[in-house]
Amino acid sequence: MIKMPPTLENPFYYLKNFDTVLDWVCTRYRHLINDAEEQLIACVNALPRPSRALLVRMIMRKGPFFRISKLAYDEIGCAREALHALVQHGLVDARPQLSLDQLAGLLTKAELIAAFGPAPGGAAAKKAELLDALRTRFDGTRSFDEWHPTSEDGVCEVLIQPLCERVKLLFFGNCRQDWSEFVLSDLGIFKYETVELSAASHGLRTREDVDRYLQLYRLGERFENGEATGEILKELPTIISDNDWLEVRRARLVFKLAQQLERTGLLRDALALYSGCGYPGARVRAIRMLERCGNTSAAHALAMAADLNPESEAEQQQIERMLPRLQRRLGMPLSARRFTPAVTRVDLDLPEPIEWYCVEQLVAAHLATQDAPLFYVENTLINSLFGLLCWSAIFAPVPGAFFHPFQSGPADLRSADFHRRREQEFHDCLAQLDSSEYIATIRRNFADKTHTVSPFVAWQYLSEELLELALHCIPATHLKKLFMRMLADVRSNCTGFPDLIQFWPHEKRYRMIEVKAPNDRLQDNQIRWLDYCAAHDIPVGVCYVQWLQEAA
Repeated sequence: MIKMPPTLENPFYYLKNFDTVLDWVCTRYRHLINDAEEQLIACVNALPRPSRALLVRMIMRKGPFFRISKLAYDEIGCAREALHALVQHGLVDARPQLSLDQLAGLLTKAELIAAFGPAPGGAAAKKAELLDALRTRFDGTRSFDEWHPTSEDGVCEVLIQPLCERVKLLFFGNCRQDWSEFVLSDLGIFKYETVELSAASHGLRTREDVDRYLQLYRLGERFENGEATGEILKELPTIISDNDWLEVRRARLVFKLAQQLERTGLLRDALALYSGCGYPGARVRAIRMLERCGNTSAAHALAMAADLNPESEAEQQQIERMLPRLQRRLGMPLSARRFTPAVTRVDLDLPEPIEWYCVEQLVAAHLATQDAPLFYVENTLINSLFGLLCWSAIFAPVPGAFFHPFQSGPADLRSADFHRRREQEFHDCLAQLDSSEYIATIRRNFADKTHTVSPFVAWQYLSEELLELALHCIPATHLKKLFMRMLADVRSNCTGFPDLIQFWPHEKRYRMIEVKAPNDRLQDNQIRWLDYCAAHDIPVGVCYVQWLQEAA
């Protein structure tokens, strides 16, 4: 018999987890909870266990409306009895008003027919068609028993979702994670690094911070659900100057809205958003909007300013492509092109596979030998080596980086100042590459941190054999160069690595290989890595595959 983890042996494990969150938030964020919310939390804590458990079950499901017949849990017992205390304390509405669409979300097509009669198109009609027909007959809201008087079922509504949303945000520091994180951890599926959390770790420092985060999150949801960009812009907050962490999220939403305006041809409106947006890539898009609007001189002036002070290698790469075109249109002499060293090219003719194939694996099988094993690693190997060496810096308890025990990495991982805020810690880690100390650190973390969630280490792809070959064949000087470029722009430079790596253990050397199938081309981030490696004498090449033509 398989023994379940102790937490899951408790049928009320979810209630225990919810209580943990409430205690955590009330202890660490009491200053962000108002009197009304504090009273609600006290009311929830004082409920009889079956009622509290049922409330938590509903909170952890998609709501806020629930059919009572669907609230069947062995450990709780009778749902109607458990609901009594929830209704009495105003936590749940036992007879909420429902729109027709909300009702349809709770009923099947057959149940809608039982309530309202056959669909106009007969049994073959889809639920959506039935609902369209019903909308012509009904409007407004009604209780469930008024909509469906012959049903013995009922519907209730959880009334404390705003509090639960706020509590969850304060605990997780985002609206993406949910209560399942506890269960995954308890089952051993996820293992998280333990980071010392202090009051300085808070990213949300005031109630206004929490309100603004939730506002941005809801606006983002509305945008993803297809709401008109103009409506969202009316409610978009202005620049958040007192909280960089929130401003990054606001700027990202602004960038998405500008992209949507651009897609729909509203170029001047898109330009206005791009011009006031600090999100990476916005300046390049502003240049492009100026160009498309016919203002080539302004586009060229902004491109020249960007060329003098690029925000990233990605922007510099795009500006170098745009400037010649703009200069030609203005009749100006072309700027001198930046020299880039040549990258080794390998042309490979292979029989075209009959069935599904992975071209990288076909090339790996063709090039590998007994003395020169080859691995399909793409972004996993170098990232993993970086993550293992710099584990202490990545998980340093920097203010605003860690909020709770279920983080895979720091919250500011993709921010522009990620490296700067940990500069000394990363310096100490990379300094180990000046001696053989780095090998012991990587091996130790590989053993001690195995399967602990990390934003860099791909445990499922990193075998001990691959790790040892990498440590044996890749010079420390190469690793240092690779890691320094990653740190210069974590958001962009942790992808684009070559697909394959081949080792010659007896010669203590290696090479990385980017594979391109017929009609495939290099992506921008791949080109940047190839150029960087070539400039720093890091062995890399591109293998272009063509299919052998069968003899006629």
